[in-house]
Amino acid sequence: MDCYEITAPGTLVRKSRPDPRPGPGEVVLRMAAASLNYRDIMIKNGKYGNMRLPVIPLSDGAGQVVATGEGVTRILVGDRVAGIFNQAWTGGPPPIHARALGGDMDGMLAQTVVLPETGVVRLPDSLSFEEGATLPCAAVTAWNALFVSSRLTPGETVLIIGTGGVSLFALQFAKMAGARVILLSRSLEKIERVRSLGADHAIDTTLHPQWEEEVLELTGGRGVDHVVEVGGAQTLPRSLSITRHQGHVAVIGVLSGGEVRFPVFALLARQIRLSGIYVGSRDHFEAMNVAIGENALHPHISRIFPFGEVPQAFRTMEAGDFVGKLVISFDR
Repeated sequence: MDCYEITAPGTLVRKSRPDPRPGPGEVVLRMAAASLNYRDIMIKNGKYGNMRLPVIPLSDGAGQVVATGEGVTRILVGDRVAGIFNQAWTGGPPPIHARALGGDMDGMLAQTVVLPETGVVRLPDSLSFEEGATLPCAAVTAWNALFVSSRLTPGETVLIIGTGGVSLFALQFAKMAGARVILLSRSLEKIERVRSLGADHAIDTTLHPQWEEEVLELTGGRGVDHVVEVGGAQTLPRSLSITRHQGHVAVIGVLSGGEVRFPVFALLARQIRLSGIYVGSRDHFEAMNVAIGENALHPHISRIFPFGEVPQAFRTMEAGDFVGKLVISFDR
């Protein structure tokens, strides 16, 4: 089989390895598609802690089960599945020690992958492999932020920052739940690209750098009920300033830095609840898949690259000139 490895910070190499075989309780996937997250860029560039190298990158991928090991009962040969992000988190509270694909262990950027049967979920029948490959990190994170760590209800208002994978899944899920969505982006062009996904209001933060004022005006001074906070240092304090009394901020990303200073008194006085979101469990993934199927939701894919153009996919991810998800197809 062919795979890609990060052999040193900044170095991505295509290699050949022997085809793996399943052990007891394991399944073999013939990979069909994978997708990128910002985390993958950080890992490649050596900015995601002390990672074990070499490592096969990417946490997100989908394929078909072609073989099973002794004792496998949950999954059948022929099933269309995706791997779960944290192989140690099937349900309940998160484990202390994560086993995340593409970081703590080899990931999905290989033509053949072996995983425990406990570490995969069946894809919704309505989704292609390319669509299914976008789900494990970005979609489950957005689902956790809105429906697990909080309880989004119809008529509530959600502020979403940016047009990346987590943000667009949050937009789709929020509209599915009957919520009102305010979207922030620095790019009018990107705003135009995602209007079809149903944002009720979109604020161009280049034209409106004091976007907090715009958000408060749109909410009649009350503030939003929920924030999907992917920005980090430059946006979290501002997100807190426009969150209503007893509102919820799901802290997900660090795109503008991870060291944050914010007004603690305002947080306490308004009893705002902050949740740190690190993807979710297999149970969350399976519940999300039911909702995706029932609501005929389809992920927003910006571009699909063939397997031979993986380095270009990484460069596109790093440049940030896209909306939604970047996908790699193994059959192109």
